[in-house]
Amino acid sequence: MFRPIQFPNKIESLVRFVEETAPGHIIEATLAKLRSGVSPKELLTAGALAVTRSTELPPEHHGGPVHPICGIHAVYETSKRLSGELALMPIVQHTALCNKHVHSPQMGPYILPEIVPLESKGEAIASYHVGYSDTAPDVAYNGDKGNGLDATEEAFVDSIRTRKASAAEQYCLWLLENLPPGRVLDLLLPAAISRNNIDDHYFLFPMFTARALDCIGWEWAPVLMRPVVRYQARNPFALRAGGTIDFSAVEALLDEYKLLEIDIPPCTSEKETGAIGELASQIAACYQHLETIDPIAKALANGMSMEGAGEALSIGAATIYLSSSYGNPMDVHLHTGANTRRYLLKTEGVGLRNKLLALLTGVTGPECAIGEELRVWSPHPDSHTLATLPQRSQGELLAAISESIEGQPLSDWKITGVGDLIAPPEVQEPILLAQQYARKGYDPEALFVRLAGLICQDDFTEMHALKHHQAMVEEYYSTREPFCALHLVSAVKSAALIHGGREQSVYQRTRELLRV
Repeated sequence: MFRPIQFPNKIESLVRFVEETAPGHIIEATLAKLRSGVSPKELLTAGALAVTRSTELPPEHHGGPVHPICGIHAVYETSKRLSGELALMPIVQHTALCNKHVHSPQMGPYILPEIVPLESKGEAIASYHVGYSDTAPDVAYNGDKGNGLDATEEAFVDSIRTRKASAAEQYCLWLLENLPPGRVLDLLLPAAISRNNIDDHYFLFPMFTARALDCIGWEWAPVLMRPVVRYQARNPFALRAGGTIDFSAVEALLDEYKLLEIDIPPCTSEKETGAIGELASQIAACYQHLETIDPIAKALANGMSMEGAGEALSIGAATIYLSSSYGNPMDVHLHTGANTRRYLLKTEGVGLRNKLLALLTGVTGPECAIGEELRVWSPHPDSHTLATLPQRSQGELLAAISESIEGQPLSDWKITGVGDLIAPPEVQEPILLAQQYARKGYDPEALFVRLAGLICQDDFTEMHALKHHQAMVEEYYSTREPFCALHLVSAVKSAALIHGGREQSVYQRTRELLRV
């Protein structure tokens, strides 16, 4: 008989707090916990465990543990960026979201059961194809491979491919006990990357879960990785209309350009600045995002480093974002996709093949490509228009940017449909002010702090606002001049799109209780 998974006493009581507190009281109760000495990291851990134990994965990626887990890294880093009791706001938002999901009839009732780690005993299992494809035969027996790591790795990958989620979870637990985390992630990535073109979250969910575990501790991997595995081991829920791309054609580029045979430098240098800018321009010039794959492969074949290609991907993604009038504040995966791929490049234990395939498919997910037909804005500042703006000090310009963001026209997302939103022309005003801010060389951190205070007011986008903000902050600081300003300006555009919706009920209730 199965029983619910249980946690050590101290964290169990906090998990139950998130699960059992009535939604109407969760804000006040969360503030009380934080003020009594519970640390933000402890509460984030409790929320992660609660939303994993007590919510089911929905048919697609909204609901359940996906976005609360994906948001942990951004929530924690944004909280550290803020000061005083305002720093509690992202933690309250996260706890309230976890609590909301636990109490939603769309996601429960559900209880994550205890399971026993499973080692393969070498039974006949389907063959392990490193370049995972959903089109592979359901059964391709290769007989007994023997006991131990090889057999369990093979059984784990095959269980994902053949949609045996329960077995895949058990094999995953055993592998987590016997392998470094990067190797377990490497085994998940062939499925995740090959499905990125169906839904960006097949790649993003495992990557953001890894970042969440970096934050709260990898000792919780046997819990948090279970929904990640279940998410991969199911029939794909396609976001892309008209079917999927031929992933085998992407894999074929590895052979065409001999990318697994040549010596690709891992690290970048100042000597690559020109080549990185050129590749970024090529990526941004592709109005069909599937056309970005080949230029990245060519650049790597011609000697660009892995880090350099990741940086070019990031710059190109920011340029695409600023050129689009698409206004859905949740389709933000141009930045988060590039950011997680650059994180992946630094992850020990992940093989070259998966790192390359992740880079090549960097902006091909449906939530990246959905704005392809709305590339109608210029991503670069109009020097003449900038010259006509009033000359302001840093403080004055910060105030002007904030006022412009908070004054964005209201869109009723529930009536319009968030997926059909077009950014109003008023969004270009704070973008222009941000370009002026960057051109003047004002302090980027001061602007990021101001934006963090605005972004954490959102409680509609299921952590997308915070994830997007944190990704752009990290990309700014990991991107060289003269390209890094694109990320600073993107952060302002993102904040403006969020404030156009004004879904701030959690913030409004919390603000009255904060000592600010």
